[in-house]
Parts: sequence; C-alpha cells; structure tokens
Amino acid sequence: MANRKVLRRAKIKRRIRKKVFGTSTIPRLSVFRSNKQIYAQLIDDLTGKTIASSGSLKNEEAGKGNKTAQATVVGKGIADKAKESGIENVVFDRNGYLYHGRVKSLAESAREGGLKF
Repeated sequence: MANRKVLRRAKIKRRIRKKVFGTSTIPRLSVFRSNKQIYAQLIDDLTGKTIASSGSLKNEEAGKGNKTAQATVVGKGIADKAKESGIENVVFDRNGYLYHGRVKSLAESAREGGLKF
C-alpha cells in the first residue's frame, strides 16, 4: 500500500493543476523538491515542452550552503533563464508542497530576479 503522505501530496497536486495552466507567453513555474536537491522548470502546457530549467544538482553555486540557500540560487537561476527567453510573467506551481521553507525561498528569489507571479 502506498504511503499516506505520498497520496496526500498527489491529491493536493491534482487540485492545484486543475487551476494552474501555463502558456508560451505565461509559462508554469513548476518546483520539484527531493530530499537533497531542488529543481525548477518553466513549462508551456499547450505544447508540453519545457522552456527553461534550473536545478541545484548541476549548479556550482548551489552546492554551497544549506538546502534553503540552494533553493535561493536555483530561483535566481530560473529567473535569469526566463529573462533570456523573454519571459516576465509566470504562474507558480508548488507541485503539492507547502509554500514554506525551500519552496518559499525559491519563489521569493525568482521574484527578486524579476519574475512576476
């Protein structure tokens, strides 16, 4: 039987994805958080393509500091990549995670980097 925590997050994720939809002009900023890393993607849901992505695994600066600091670096990285692609506005998809800790620091640093959501 599946873990209750996993099922709860899947239920929340479905509820969020009913309302959040990304286009090519206003893509969806999706966050994935594992135990050690954090990743962010800009997704165009009309075509099903990823426009830009950033993660703490391949980012040299993100390797330093705690996990919240890693999330801050990833947020700035995704904001920079979005600006290169000519994107200013996004819709935020927290992917079933609580808006707290690493997810919050990623979102705030993306806002500081120039993204609007």
